Amino acid sequence: MGSSTKYIFITGGVTSSLGKGIIAASLAKLLQARGFSVTIQKFDPYLNIDPGTLNPYEHGECYVTEDGAETDLDLGHYERFLDTPTSQANNVTTGRIYNNVITKERKGEFLGKTVQVIPHITDEIKRNFFKLGEDGQFDVVITEIGGCVGDIESLPFIEAVRQAKWDLGQNNFLVIHLTLIPFLAAAKELKTKPTQHSVKQLLEAGIQPDILVCRTEYHLPQEVKKKLALFCNVQLNCVIEAMDASTIYDVPLLMKKEKLDERVMSKLKLTSKTNTDLEQWKDFLGRLKNPTQEVNIGLVGKYVSLPDAYKSIIEAFIHAGAASECKVNLTLISSEELHADSIPKKLEGLDGVVVAPGFGERGLEGKIEAVRFVRENNIPFFGICLGMQVAVIEFARNVLGLEKANSTEMDPESPDPVIGLMEDQKNIELLGGTMRLGSFPCELKKGSKAYQAYGKAKINERHRHRYEFNNAYLNKFEESGMFASGINPDTELVEIMEIKNHPWFVGAQFHPEYKSTVLTPHPLFVRFIKATIENKKTK
Repeated sequence: MGSSTKYIFITGGVTSSLGKGIIAASLAKLLQARGFSVTIQKFDPYLNIDPGTLNPYEHGECYVTEDGAETDLDLGHYERFLDTPTSQANNVTTGRIYNNVITKERKGEFLGKTVQVIPHITDEIKRNFFKLGEDGQFDVVITEIGGCVGDIESLPFIEAVRQAKWDLGQNNFLVIHLTLIPFLAAAKELKTKPTQHSVKQLLEAGIQPDILVCRTEYHLPQEVKKKLALFCNVQLNCVIEAMDASTIYDVPLLMKKEKLDERVMSKLKLTSKTNTDLEQWKDFLGRLKNPTQEVNIGLVGKYVSLPDAYKSIIEAFIHAGAASECKVNLTLISSEELHADSIPKKLEGLDGVVVAPGFGERGLEGKIEAVRFVRENNIPFFGICLGMQVAVIEFARNVLGLEKANSTEMDPESPDPVIGLMEDQKNIELLGGTMRLGSFPCELKKGSKAYQAYGKAKINERHRHRYEFNNAYLNKFEESGMFASGINPDTELVEIMEIKNHPWFVGAQFHPEYKSTVLTPHPLFVRFIKATIENKKTK
């Protein structure tokens, strides 16, 4: 452990999905704005090694880091708020912990001892708690413990937090407990009992929370705060109100008003290096809340009943919209409901269309029809990952006349596999090992829409996909007006496809949304929004 590094643990009680990730990211932002270097990590109590194999309906989107880790979507919030990249070490699951311990046991590293939850599992958890603080590059490491206090799954994590307190010593350790204060409409009052029970469970596990952050729909009156402080052994000024906000990007300022950062600093004996610098953040919020124009964008995908499946894309539009002082009204459209005859009605009134990433053939034909409609009607189009592949298939079928063109993912027997597996992937059996994951370089062609967006020729973008554009067809495409504007210099793989005579038609094989943050919105999203604004004016 870096002796100077301070550790903050964030637990949750009463119910899940209270927004521990947003509170963690907001606190980190406030500390960062005071000149401290901060990182956040998420410990998830499920047994999957990573969320890469989880259905988006289960867990929302799978977020990919620069180093190719498939992680929880909360890491997206961390990066969007802090504007600094996370890595494999920032997301650890129970599955990974047990996997590490069992691997050591098989190698004989425990010298014949009986391997148990305490100390072996808890030691491995603590090793991962402290890993990011070891090289001294962070003043503060914030650890979010997923799930709810009292869940069977999170017991070993809670126990490891209890032990960490003694390992770290006074003033280096802090627990923030996030809880819910429900409002009972019939009784017209806020209820503290669930929080009391939740804190009691923490106390039974040997952990005294230092700060309570209370999610609530109504302001907490002073007497409610006093009651919470008394029953939960917490100082009155450490009972923090977290009201529902109109945008998650308000939360850092709300937490500042509640003095969350000051309470944390006094308990950890941190002295601030600078005054809080949140000017750029406030500037972003000002543009976000006072748009001068608006556009309607359709997001076509198959997981639309759970918007969290497209979390990063939705947030990237918020960042890009604010950059142009433009309100982006995003409509999620299920690709399974799109057919040639229903499309004009479903897509009418849209200023631009995005076709989202995804796997498998469900909803594919609907996506292809949607792309045809926007291509033929000069509506700005942005395809991401599978969205780019769909645009390629559509162009092959309807412009090049290759009626059975397809991706080998959907039709292994297609006579024209315009999208397929690279040779070196074909013999891999396990699903986990065949993906192109993480950051790869790409070179852009001058004069292309992509080059105009980035303003430079060399970029790096993050990937999460298995199938690639089939270069055997590239000449045919380019002769007919669809060209490769971005190519990986090392492998010659196509990264971006564009159509020349169109207001904005760009498909990217990578996931630009992963790199969009509040302070550096992603150039492709920014240009796409600008194109929709300009195109709307010419209608």
